[in-house]
Amino acid sequence: MKNEKEENSAIAPDGLKPGSKMIEMTGLKKGFGKLEVLKDVSLQLFSGENLVVLGKSGSGKSVLIQCIVRLLIPDAGVIKVLGKDVNALSKQDLEELRKKIGFLFQGGALYDSMTVKQNLEFPLRRIRKQLSEKEIHDKVNEALENVGLTDALNKMPSQLSGGMRKRISLARTIVVDPLIMLYDEPTTGLDPVTSDEISALINEVQKKYKTSSVIITHDIECAKATANRVIMLQDGKVYKEGKIADFANSDDPVINSFFK
Repeated sequence: MKNEKEENSAIAPDGLKPGSKMIEMTGLKKGFGKLEVLKDVSLQLFSGENLVVLGKSGSGKSVLIQCIVRLLIPDAGVIKVLGKDVNALSKQDLEELRKKIGFLFQGGALYDSMTVKQNLEFPLRRIRKQLSEKEIHDKVNEALENVGLTDALNKMPSQLSGGMRKRISLARTIVVDPLIMLYDEPTTGLDPVTSDEISALINEVQKKYKTSSVIITHDIECAKATANRVIMLQDGKVYKEGKIADFANSDDPVINSFFK
């Protein structure tokens, strides 16, 4: 019998077959001055899966996902998202593509001057301009219900705990129904119980919204809970790729420094 994560990996959004390539990256290189961060990274994200990218601090994990949405421009390599060459897109076409991608930043990136309600309304008013006020209201409440924080509607970010801020950030990301989710260290700075809750939410988002996700983390428990497939970065390259069990059962000392 397949476990839950294996079953979830077969989920695909409407109009997309399971196994469709959502992201295809080939020969990605990115440096800053003389520092080579990504030396030659190739990977694929398939429809409906959670791909975890593991690596130590400074291994280029966050640089990698910033390149996916062209917040950073790579020095070499090709990144295709939903079949489009990201670095060849015009500014307008890039903005249209970004509307289909949810990005959960490491710090949450909530607007401190806005209430939770206003934080969630902001992307809807910018991206889903055709929605009525009632539809916006319903979408906001649905997103908050999905992260278990409907009572936070009128609170300010400063009134929220770290875990609550992370949940609200996730709600703001999913409120526009993205096809692809990018998670940058979603459990960093959280206690073990809250980290487990965030990992469970990532799985719930995958199942309910049929998202395809890249999860950047060095949190092994998060990786174990969420991964359909794992890629480990080492020295700017893909060191190993496989199922979580392939890593947990490995005798490689580099891998064991994470898992043992």
